Amino acid sequence: MEKSKVYFIKEITPENMIKAYNAVGHKLTGKVAVKLHSGERGNQNYLKPEFVKDMINYVHGTVVECNTAYEGARNSTEKHRELIKEHEWDKYFPFDLLDAEGPDMVLDIPNGKILKKNYVGKNLANYDSLLVLSHFKGHAMGGYGGALKQLSIGCASSSGKTLIHTAGVTDDQKVLFNNLPEQDRFLEAMADAASSVVDYFKGNVVYLNIMKNISVDCDCDGHAASPCMQDIGILASLDPVAIDQACLDLVYNSNDPGKDELIERIESRHGVHTIESASELKVGSREYELISID
Repeated sequence: MEKSKVYFIKEITPENMIKAYNAVGHKLTGKVAVKLHSGERGNQNYLKPEFVKDMINYVHGTVVECNTAYEGARNSTEKHRELIKEHEWDKYFPFDLLDAEGPDMVLDIPNGKILKKNYVGKNLANYDSLLVLSHFKGHAMGGYGGALKQLSIGCASSSGKTLIHTAGVTDDQKVLFNNLPEQDRFLEAMADAASSVVDYFKGNVVYLNIMKNISVDCDCDGHAASPCMQDIGILASLDPVAIDQACLDLVYNSNDPGKDELIERIESRHGVHTIESASELKVGSREYELISID
């Protein structure tokens, strides 16, 4: 089987994001949703609007987000919209809070190992294609955050996030933390949810992973640790499994002594299991060719 292509540029600039996108060779058409992490209040590591605006405007995209399922500045539509203005996400391009109001859109997962359905923000139905613009970093629950996390937890509504985090036990946010499952079941639920979004867009997705400001903590953490590694580069692919696997490999193969802290976070949460599970679901392939471009 042919290996998935993952394109890599070491220098992280707005111009090189566009170059990496073009290298993939798939032009996103129609109404383009750009899924990224808008950053919790207090987080210092998330990718800022000024940095990504050229890429988003290049594809004529609308930035999309969903409400969270835990305490913070993004767990209600009203608070989340305030933070969007505070972080200036609506300054350069349209912004759409996908689950600002219900009902959620339900995506079936007939082959899901844990989940048989996924709840996403209903406004996702308004888009023809998807640019998944991920900030690669660690994550307190998933071990790491990349393309697969953006597809799963990122596109899920508040109820959908709860369903994923509880491995299908409940979509009631009030009892989320009373129903946290065995870790691998949570990661498998993430892979199930990611597969449903990939299936929904039928190949009209491009993935960019930005390995910048690499902290052990996610952009959802308002008190995130400072970056533990030097910036690594920009990756682009049509395969979310391959691009996340490539990022992990770049971390493991790095000479940066700070990698030990991130690897501990990834391994203590068994983060690679999300990639393993998504590969089993045929969301993508762990076998890839890393192609460096200037």
